[in-house]
Amino acid sequence: MGKLRVINGLGQKQQEPLASRDAVARCLMEAGADMLLHRISTDRAEEIERRGNDILDLFDRVDQNALFLPVLQRHLDDLEQLMRDTRQNRVRRARVSR
Repeated sequence: MGKLRVINGLGQKQQEPLASRDAVARCLMEAGADMLLHRISTDRAEEIERRGNDILDLFDRVDQNALFLPVLQRHLDDLEQLMRDTRQNRVRRARVSR
């Protein structure tokens, strides 16, 4: 059996691009967990949920008609920006409460 070794990193998780249904689902789970832990507001979590569900519907539309792909990409970009803002605010809020 091989040896285990530690790989030094920067201590921060790399954020994956929102490019698949699975990535969007993970984004929704992250927002739900953050809301339950009071790291984000209920309003913010609901907005992320609404946008995420819209995107999941758009993935289905793209499967049927590729003309929806630019619309899907625009929505993915918007959700990615919302998540980036949310994560930055979450980090700031955590630093203030320490």
